[in-house]
Amino acid sequence: MSDAPVLLLVGGTGFVGAHMAPALRRAFADHRHVMLTREAETVAEGWSAENGNLLDPASIESVVARLKPRIVVHLAAQASIDVAVNAAEATWRVNFGGTFALASALARHAPGGTVLFTSSAEVYGRSFVLGKATEDTPTQPANAYAASKLAAEHALAQVLPPETRLIVTRSFNHTGPGQDERFALPSFAAQIVRIEAGLLPPVVRVGDLSAERDFLHVSDVVDAYIRLLTMKPSQSRILVNVSSGQGYRIGDLLHALCDLARVPVRVETDPARMRPSDIPSAVGDPARLKQLTGWQPKHSVEDTLVELIEWWRARIGAQAAHLKP
Repeated sequence: MSDAPVLLLVGGTGFVGAHMAPALRRAFADHRHVMLTREAETVAEGWSAENGNLLDPASIESVVARLKPRIVVHLAAQASIDVAVNAAEATWRVNFGGTFALASALARHAPGGTVLFTSSAEVYGRSFVLGKATEDTPTQPANAYAASKLAAEHALAQVLPPETRLIVTRSFNHTGPGQDERFALPSFAAQIVRIEAGLLPPVVRVGDLSAERDFLHVSDVVDAYIRLLTMKPSQSRILVNVSSGQGYRIGDLLHALCDLARVPVRVETDPARMRPSDIPSAVGDPARLKQLTGWQPKHSVEDTLVELIEWWRARIGAQAAHLKP
């Protein structure tokens, strides 16, 4: 398939990328599947690796000039908001600088393709006080992560030429198998499973539980991305929320996970984890996504929590078995 059109996946070794890679192979079976990687990263089955780094514009220029990708899916980011708060410069270099380098290379060498960029619901920021966010809700980013993502949106829209089809998704919280413990729900699930395995005392340590957030299963998010990529183009610029439209209090989700525990657990506030939210509720309106693609989420939040805790049981159970003499 050396003469096949190239699909370039950027950020394919991360949490969402692990779910996105097989879905892209199924949806675009006639393409050559190439994943941008750094040294020592392992790519998914059926993908070839191209060494490049978003922090090295010359390497991005080289890859894009050589491959001239027809489709680019850009998932890469410094994704942890907590990390972003404490490393603003690095966050801007990755989220904005890397995206700018990619957009510049595509504009010069592959202007006629399609780019899907995963932005973030965080760009709405303080405007969540107005209620459920639509794509027309004013953007008021409140941290370096959100600001760098919004700047990347603008860079893509202005640097990519009109013939490039650009799809920007403002994705709300999503979770599922493979998400690491920097994020709230995997942290809760992993602690519960370690308690079950006797690796921790029966206490789940938590931060602020009062916030309400919009959650989706990662597979439903991937389905939305695939539908956007495969739908009949009606315009060259698309901006769309990927959200459930339903808010869930973090404390309620924690208690639902505790109800799934196989041993008694209790919850204690950990001062080191306390970062009271200045945005009490962040929920998105998915009406535009549904209208454009017919998308509907298939996973309930209850099923998502069950799948999450079972994934951690398999992972931690294997680790515990390995540690036994």
